[in-house]
Amino acid sequence: MTKRRELADAIRILAMDAVQAANSGHPGMPMGMADIAEVLWNDFMRFNPANPDWPDRDRFVVSNGHGCMLQYALLHLSGYDLPLEEIKNFRQLHSKTPGHPEYGITPGVETTTGPLGQGLAAAVGMALAEARLAAEFNRDGLDLVNHWTYCFAGDGCLMEGISHEVCSLAGHLGLGKLVVFYDDNGISIDGETAGWFTDDTPKRFESYGWQVVRNVDGHDAEEVKTAIETARKNTDQPTLICCKTVIGWGSPNMQGTAGVHGAALGDEEVARVREKLGWPDETRFAIPDAIYQAWDKRARGAELEQAWRALHEQYKAANLQAATDFDRRMAGELPADWASVADEFIAATQAGGKDDATRKASKATIGAFAAHLPELLGGSADLSGSNGTDWSGHQPIKVGDFSGNYLYYGVREFGMTAMANGLSLHGGIIPFCATFLTFSDYARNAVRLAALMGIRNVLVYTHDSIGLGEDGPTHQSVEHVASLRLIPNLEVWRPCDDVETAVAWRRGLERRDGPVALALTRQGVPHETRSDAQVAAIARGGYVLLEPDSDPEAIVIATGSEVGLAMAGARVLAEEGHAVRVVSMPCVERFDAQDQAYRESVLPPGVTRRLAVEAGVTDNWHRFVGNAGRVMGVDTYGESAPGPVVYEHFGLTEAGVASTLRELF
Repeated sequence: MTKRRELADAIRILAMDAVQAANSGHPGMPMGMADIAEVLWNDFMRFNPANPDWPDRDRFVVSNGHGCMLQYALLHLSGYDLPLEEIKNFRQLHSKTPGHPEYGITPGVETTTGPLGQGLAAAVGMALAEARLAAEFNRDGLDLVNHWTYCFAGDGCLMEGISHEVCSLAGHLGLGKLVVFYDDNGISIDGETAGWFTDDTPKRFESYGWQVVRNVDGHDAEEVKTAIETARKNTDQPTLICCKTVIGWGSPNMQGTAGVHGAALGDEEVARVREKLGWPDETRFAIPDAIYQAWDKRARGAELEQAWRALHEQYKAANLQAATDFDRRMAGELPADWASVADEFIAATQAGGKDDATRKASKATIGAFAAHLPELLGGSADLSGSNGTDWSGHQPIKVGDFSGNYLYYGVREFGMTAMANGLSLHGGIIPFCATFLTFSDYARNAVRLAALMGIRNVLVYTHDSIGLGEDGPTHQSVEHVASLRLIPNLEVWRPCDDVETAVAWRRGLERRDGPVALALTRQGVPHETRSDAQVAAIARGGYVLLEPDSDPEAIVIATGSEVGLAMAGARVLAEEGHAVRVVSMPCVERFDAQDQAYRESVLPPGVTRRLAVEAGVTDNWHRFVGNAGRVMGVDTYGESAPGPVVYEHFGLTEAGVASTLRELF
């Protein structure tokens, strides 16, 4: 019978050899956590290698993602579609084994990790998703949703501030099916962490309300097994298992040092490792058949999923509608009547629209759409009333009751956004989260990961400009919209009124290949009159809102609260005999994605008199107006004063737009 240590050593051999072949990577963590991973995956984890998307699988996240070869080794050995050739191609172009775990690239990888702490945050989101779906769908004796979330995390993850944000909230909520393994090896890139990280980590997590299992020998399989059993007995608290490990375990000359953290061991040390481990084959990547057979989880995985499928059929017979809804939601599909619901609300908003702040229009839209979307789970970072996310039908998630559709995240912008990523990745839930636009900076790296992974996450950012007023330049967003537009695969919508807000929300809910950010006003904006064709065109990101009676001599492009100024300025010029077209461009990314013919129909190349107006930095707009055009914006920080006074100070007024337009003639 193959011994546990031999199974763990297979992880070490694959990780060490892959890093050596690439001459790049991080062998230390995989070699140090191999024994922990062996116990977890062989004795506890429920998964099916043949179907990585089985809904009730356990989730496994490597938050210390630089140690990704541990995960790749586990996936390969267990029978996922990750052949040895991919292990050999570690960190090579277009391989399925990139230098950090990448969602959508490697079968079995649940989330992109690498920026330390974000995997931990996503795991908290996944555990919350499990709790929410269990509360919603499970019936007496028929637990359709019943799985665990396991996360590996290192010293670096726990030094990051995001770990405090999410672990504090996880403890408060009592996410008892979340188990985090702390790789306490005392080493980071710069050396021994005793020089800069002396927190009493167990006490810290106990103060959060976690169950803490202390002083587990991470190289003793029985201790690890007992610790996991202890964790699983307590479903009222998340558990932190503090594992004492030796980084690079098995390397005679380098284990326990920073040198093994992030560099290949070298051929001579690799040979010494094999000798120390008593590995039977000196050939690189060679794993004995007996070890492969012991690791193979395909038969077990098929049995586990088959048993769940049988439960699903029993559940379906007793709860047909609930089973149908569950399957639809886990597939990421919207309700069958969704398109008609959205169409009717947008049409009604256009017909009966009113002048109001777009944050208030957003609140009305959430209320209308949430009534038809039980999968919608919202939240705000302590700004629910200001963001307008506490719609009349919102039901807060509370300690001991996960059936709600809203979470008060507290002042945790980064953690909130990364948790929302985990909610989305889990499946069955469409998350949205909210804060002031200025505070998107706190959350930016989680926004970037959502865009990188191409997942559905609606980001509600209110108080979007100098119109915020009295709170002054620290809170007035001048560079944030432009900065968010730089993130690939993120759509940034800055709607001008209630109708554009509803369309933007619809896009956020329907888009399945990336997040959508909504930049919304605090101040009131005018409702614009549109034809049905213009309403339909909003979804294209840019469209003609005001067309003069004759061919346009000039074009004004605007977004958000400045569209009303553009309309007023264009009408002043019309009275003076000039034909001015107004283009509303709520989403630059969507407009850029349209075909050339459409873009040129909105912005004819022959019309070179162009003005762009947006209450923010101007850089993005010069490409739309060309050398002959002008851009009105704010290239400095704001001022503390009432919003209209600040707008006047920066010349962003009806008279200012009209004056600048005149200069083009």
